[in-house]
Parts: sequence; C-alpha cells; structure tokens
Amino acid sequence: MSDDEDVQIEGPSLAEDDPMRAFLPTSFGKRTREADIAAQIDRSKRTVNEPTVNKSKSQDSDSNVGSDSENDSDDSDDEDEYPTSHEMVIKTHDRAVTSLSLDPAGGRLISGSIDCTVKLHDFASLTPTTIRAFRSVDPYETKASAATESHPIHHIEFNPLAGSVFLCVSAHPQAKILSRDGDVITEFVKGDMYLRDMHNTKGHVSEVTTGTWHPTDKNLCVTAGTDSTLRIWDINNKRSQKEVLVFKSRAAGAAGRTRMTAVAWGSPAQGGNNVLIAAALDGTLVMWSGNGPFARPAGEIRDAHKPNTWTGGLDISSDGRMVVTRGGDNLIKLWDTRKFKEPLVSVEHPSTSDHFPTSNIKYAPNSTSIITGSATGHLHILNPGNLRPEYTTPVTPGSPLITVDWHPKINQIITGSANAETHVLYNPTMSTRGAVDVMSRAPKRRHIDDNPELTTDQSLGLSGESIITPGALPGTKKTGITASGKSKDPRRPHVPQQTPFLRSQPDEKHISKNIPLSQMLHEDPREALLKYADLAKKDPVFTKAWKDTQPVTQYADVSDEEEDGPEKKKVKR
Repeated sequence: MSDDEDVQIEGPSLAEDDPMRAFLPTSFGKRTREADIAAQIDRSKRTVNEPTVNKSKSQDSDSNVGSDSENDSDDSDDEDEYPTSHEMVIKTHDRAVTSLSLDPAGGRLISGSIDCTVKLHDFASLTPTTIRAFRSVDPYETKASAATESHPIHHIEFNPLAGSVFLCVSAHPQAKILSRDGDVITEFVKGDMYLRDMHNTKGHVSEVTTGTWHPTDKNLCVTAGTDSTLRIWDINNKRSQKEVLVFKSRAAGAAGRTRMTAVAWGSPAQGGNNVLIAAALDGTLVMWSGNGPFARPAGEIRDAHKPNTWTGGLDISSDGRMVVTRGGDNLIKLWDTRKFKEPLVSVEHPSTSDHFPTSNIKYAPNSTSIITGSATGHLHILNPGNLRPEYTTPVTPGSPLITVDWHPKINQIITGSANAETHVLYNPTMSTRGAVDVMSRAPKRRHIDDNPELTTDQSLGLSGESIITPGALPGTKKTGITASGKSKDPRRPHVPQQTPFLRSQPDEKHISKNIPLSQMLHEDPREALLKYADLAKKDPVFTKAWKDTQPVTQYADVSDEEEDGPEKKKVKR
C-alpha cells in the first residue's frame, strides 16, 4: 500500500437515530470528566405543581382581565421574587428537626433535633454527592463508655456578632455555649430548686425552653425557663446569671408562676433602645426595656393568646417597632411596641406547637416579609403589614414544617421538618454562596471513606478512649437468656434455675457446717440449760474452791403466829 493512498476505516452501519450510537466512542485517548454545572443546578430545581401566589394588590378585582400568558408570566415573576426556585435536601437526623441556625457569614449550618444531637454542616466541604454532617454532637454526653442521659434539643442559635460560638438549649435546666466545631465552652449553673424566691437563685431550677442573643453585645444572652424566669447571662461567667427577670403570673390557681415559652431580643437597625419581649404559657406577652432596669416590665398584655396554649413563635422587626407572634390557638398576631395593648392584625393559621413546641415565625431580612411553616409542610411567606399570604409553596408535603430561617447575607431560606429533613431553598441568580456553591462543585468520586460505617471519627476513636472496658462499646452488649435458659453474655457464668421454694429457703447443710452454734436455733432454751444442771452440781466451775470450807446455810424458823412486821415505834409526845 502506497503512502499516497488514503486509509479508509469502515464505520458501523447504524442509522442516525439508532440508540446504539450512544454507546459508541466519539474519540480516542483518555478524556477528562468535566461536571456539567448547569445540569446539576437544574436537577436541584424544585418541581412544584401549582404554587399559591396571593398578591395584595388593588387590581385584585380585575385579575380575570387579561390573557393566560400574562397570568403565567406574573406567577413566574412572583416565584423569582423569593429564593425558593431550587433546593438542597440534607438528611442527617433520625427524628424531627426542631431548630436551625446559620453563622453570620453563612458558611456553616447547625441543626438540632428530637434525637438529642446537634449536626454541624460546612458548606465549603459539601458536594452534590456528599451532603452530610462533618460532626454529630450530643451536648450532654461526657464519655462514649459512660452511661449518660440525653435531652432533646429545643433551640440552637449562632451568635450574630461572633460566629465562633452558638447557644444550645436542651430539655435541661442548664444551657450551654458551644464552639462552632461542637466543643462545649461554657455550661451555665443550675439554681437551688428548694428556694421559693427566684431572685435568690443563681440559675434556672427547671427546664429551659428557649433563648437568644443580645442584639448588640456579643457576650450576653438570655434564656427562658419553665420556672417563670428569664435570665441574662454573661458567657464569661457561668457561675451566676447577670440579671434575673421574674414574671409573676396573674392567672387563677397558678400561684404566681407559669412557663416562659418564647423570647426575642431586638434592636433598631438605625440605633436606639433595644427591647426584650417574652411569651408565657398563661397567654401573656411581656415587654422589658433591653437595657434595664428589669424590676418591672415596660408593657404587659394579658390573654394575648389563649391561656394554656404554647406560643412558640415570636420575632421582632428590624426597626424594633413591630412584633409578630404565632400561638397555639391557631392565630398569628401583629403588635406595635409603641401601643402595646391590642393587636394590629390577627389572622388564622393552623398551629403545630401542640406536637412541636419549637414551631417558630421569622421576619425576612429588612422585614420585607414574614415566613413560617404549617402542619401540611408548606412554607408561607406573609405580608408584614396585613399578614396575608403572598407566596405559599410545599416543602415537605404531609410532614409538618417546624422551624424556618432566612439568612440575610446569602439570601437563602432553611427549613426543618418533622420527617427529619433539612431543606435549603435558594435561587441561583439571587442567592450567593451556601447551597449555590455546593451545587456548583463537581461530584466527588465514591471512596471507602465516604461510608461512615467503615470509618472511625478521630474525635471519638481510640485516641479519645484509650482504655476500653470490655462490653462497653456499642453493639457488644448481649443481654437476656436463650431458649434453654443460658445467658447470652459469654462473660456471665451459668446460674442454675431455682424454684420459688429454694429461692426463699437457705441451704441448711451449708449453715450447719459453716456457722457456729447454728443448731441452737432449733432447740428449746430451757431444756438446753437443764441439761447441764447435774454436771454443775457435781463439778461446779465457779464455787469449786470453797467446796470443803463452805458453811452450811441456816435459815431462821418463822412461825405464822408471829407478827409479820417489826414492833411499832413509840410515838413521841
């Protein structure tokens, strides 16, 4: 074959539309696998059938006028107004997610759950195929081998002024301050439960329900408890609270005490006095001046919500003037701190606080909207003026949406539901960093270290527990007995089964052999002493030395005729 001749390669005789062409190579050599970022983001787009959009406009009466295309374009514009077009789902908990928080920079997400753990997620290390927590923390676990108690997580919140620490409130009298890596820094002291006057106690005497941070001081936080008190703490002093605010309930039969269910500490963005507002189980809404004094509240509204219903949602607007509450009486109310007497607006909204007390309500950044969840799993975005729903979209249909938050810096909404799922809602054009960066990364290749069942956490591994007690590791304890009556634990010897009669009667042979004088228990004491009477008379032990010299005892004979008593003395005259 000459060099001038062209080499012809016969190709497969396949039609242009044959599906087998998808399996044929298009080029030779090693090809670099590049991730299709646009396709990844498109896959994370939420498939919502018919989102409910209710815009409070003056042209509502004329909404039927116009073409269908114009209505569709309006709906799409409303959807683009909020960062809810795409979502990232995080499934790291085993039970319902009760609280969520993002650090001020928006790079780290923490979530608390009824499963008594706090999960820490770092957006910088997540990829579309490796969405998991880098650490799971039980705030009340001391050692892995010790028998410790666990408590459900009520509230967790990053310090808005210092993202290095966050507040952790569990179903326990002592709240804790943890670092952003999950290490316990401070544990506040527990008060004396036997003191009646709460002003004299150094800490909460019963369960803490919630808490929050000071809006302008990074070293102060406040906690609310079931002992009818709010306590302001300095995180640098864990031995006693800085201030104690005792709320005296006026409800009949409450003895002056109730449970504090929610607390919010707000400050105007343009400066001014901050305000501290709390809700109680007896339906009261109380307001204090955030800078003190705290001896008497600045405002108090009795029966703000129905008594004995849990008001778990409470938030203050960015200007410090408006307060929104979500009660257990299926009502959302809007209040004005300048006229703290009657609600401005009241709308009905199904409550979930009877099953999930941490159900909250939040203001959007710059107080342009109000967001909250519902029992049906929908996210409701409300108008801050009239509390009418502006946008409603399903997040976890059929499972209650418990906690929500809208981060101002990355412009993303995070939600926690009763099905143990955490959703991060975002819009690729409106949102920055966070879930957008996660979905923009190339998927990580599968590795054996990706399976947590085959790896060991270094913080919980052998380096943390150098001495392992046999049987102390999880999964090694075998309790109970087999069908034949033998113990499942190989370290426990086999104990023969005893009948009820033998269980109550000791072994008589063992007692008579090993316990001295045990036979005396079955003898008559009089007969036992008379048995030695003849021997004591013949061979006395104590009077044997005077046996020969002992005089014979002589007794005087006294007749019955003689007077019984001595002669009477003569009476002196």
